[in-house]
Amino acid sequence: MNSTSSALTKPELLKVGKYQLISPIVHIGSEVSKLNPFEYVATSSRVYFPDREALGQVLQKAGKLTEFIRCIEQREDITTLLKNTFGDRWLETKTTEGNPVFPDYRSSRRWTQERITDLRPMIRNGFGQLYIPGSSIKGAIRTAIAYYLLKYAKTFNVPQEKRVSSIEAQLRQNLGDLKYRAKFMDDSLFMDELFANYELTYQGRLVPVQERPNPNTDIMRAVHVTDTAPIKEFQRKNQRGQAVPHNQSVVAEVLVTSHFSDDKAKYRASIYTEMVRNVQVQFEITLDTKLLRCFEHRQGMKLPFQSLEDLLKICAEFAQDQWDGEHDYWQNVEDNARAKDTNGQAIDLDYENIRKFYAPEKCPFTLRLGWGSGMTGTTVGSLLDDKLRSQIRDTCGIAAPNFEAPNSRRTITNFDREIQLVPGWVKFKLV
Repeated sequence: MNSTSSALTKPELLKVGKYQLISPIVHIGSEVSKLNPFEYVATSSRVYFPDREALGQVLQKAGKLTEFIRCIEQREDITTLLKNTFGDRWLETKTTEGNPVFPDYRSSRRWTQERITDLRPMIRNGFGQLYIPGSSIKGAIRTAIAYYLLKYAKTFNVPQEKRVSSIEAQLRQNLGDLKYRAKFMDDSLFMDELFANYELTYQGRLVPVQERPNPNTDIMRAVHVTDTAPIKEFQRKNQRGQAVPHNQSVVAEVLVTSHFSDDKAKYRASIYTEMVRNVQVQFEITLDTKLLRCFEHRQGMKLPFQSLEDLLKICAEFAQDQWDGEHDYWQNVEDNARAKDTNGQAIDLDYENIRKFYAPEKCPFTLRLGWGSGMTGTTVGSLLDDKLRSQIRDTCGIAAPNFEAPNSRRTITNFDREIQLVPGWVKFKLV
């Protein structure tokens, strides 16, 4: 009887939302920010990330391990070594046990004709499969909640000393030290107060905590986000009957651009990045409503969410504010057909596709996620005074005096080097 009763009440305590994450293109970085030339092999159509252990085995067996080590020490491309050792069919090389050195699932379509340098890989699980970590999604949700609380500080009774005006005053006072403390300063400025300065009463007892704020009293303990399923490529027919690839991994050229004082676009750098196009993959968000009710803020601040619907509403509002800012930015930047890259090669900075992307007044996405989201997507910076935000950028990043912050943006080019996409926008669709 008791077990049946518990089973019936469980859905009231744990709210589980199953969502499909949909995105035009996204990149989540791995623990290695960029690869050395010997850690990938680029052909005319694909980029391969070899099984390193298997590669070492076959090179050792072929008596080429010393030469491979020399390539590593000199940070050289290994394509010539592979061709000289295994011939033109080096991609088919296997270990003695029959394991492929260059498995298909550890490769991406090459989406650029440019020479690939400083390649940034996408995160993979222990089986070498692409995925999006739940921690990345949860971190973005956390930023959205912080933004929402500070935006509506009076409504949620945020302590006066943690509101935007106080945060700005403290930042101005500590600008000199910000470069060395920026990574953790937001915790002491407002994040600890917004998320962790709570009493936690469980089963009628106050949970003893030696330090406050403390991870044990963080309200995000009540929110669990799973990793997505492995991102596997598939094809689906569109309305014209054409097969369209989804979850397609590509290595693309990402342009870092800003603009001159007259608003004409300015090329700054190219970054080569492994990304996933036309993403459709599932994950879950669980809200422990029983645990959430156990939290009580020590200074009387109200909880910003009570349900999964509240969480998604908060994310969507954060996304909308970013969307409005990006729309305005791209409306003001002027195309530059005479730009040149770092090699002196002509590149047409034509942003018509980006303006079309940001044309809708209502943001069609839930959140902006991962690499390329920039200062506005990963911080609460857009709530700060414009001049202060620029000073923070100049102190912590690359100085751009007299320009708004952030000044630069990242856009993705196709194989013909036409600017096509911006990274990171994701939609959560309830399954």
